[in-house]
Amino acid sequence: MPRSTLALSRFTLALALGAAAMSTVHAQAPAGAASHTASAQGTLLSVSAQAEARRTPDLATVSAGVVTEAADANAAMRANAERMQQVVDAIRKAGIEPRDVQTGGITLNPQYRYAENAPPAITGYQASNTVNVTVRELARLGKILDALVATGANQIHGPTFDIADREPALDEARRNALKQARARADMYAQSLGLQVRRIVSISEGARIDMPGPMPMAGMRMEKAMADTPVAPGENVLTANLDVVFELGQ
Repeated sequence: MPRSTLALSRFTLALALGAAAMSTVHAQAPAGAASHTASAQGTLLSVSAQAEARRTPDLATVSAGVVTEAADANAAMRANAERMQQVVDAIRKAGIEPRDVQTGGITLNPQYRYAENAPPAITGYQASNTVNVTVRELARLGKILDALVATGANQIHGPTFDIADREPALDEARRNALKQARARADMYAQSLGLQVRRIVSISEGARIDMPGPMPMAGMRMEKAMADTPVAPGENVLTANLDVVFELGQ
């Protein structure tokens, strides 16, 4: 084959390959590129919106613990184990399922006596054991707390109220936040003589949960009180949305 014909063939092949490559790149271009081009023709408006949904809690978590002291470590741990077993038995007797009982922590610490110009001296040991209990029948929560204290618990923390099925309430808050964002976008658009074309993006920010009141938080109890009052109140679930709108004629 003549050199001129061979060179022409190579040039034609290179053009064909280049055209194919350009066609492939265009076909694989991300959808966002087209959206970006379209967005550049209008005005982008970013709106942040927050909305709430309120629900009455239907479960509570409480921490019950036993603290014991003795002259030596073994005695402190043995005494603690005996009293804690009574507490666990009371939890089971109350009908709490095993899945709703979890050990929160076990500690053993020396107790010191401090004197001037003398090193600290160990005077004994303190042992503690706590369990986190989820109560799904709030009407029984007060009696359960009293039973725990009556059987040996001398530390109670909580309760912390929560909602078992949170998603419906969160979805309500999300819908309200989206309506709020759209109304705000319409207001801006009308003020500018424009209209909302479309939503470009929606992102959900950090969720904020406001628990109900905790009337017994951090209580240290030495003996049972009859029918301890508990008020669950309401929990507030909050949705935060960042919405980008495209405005145009």
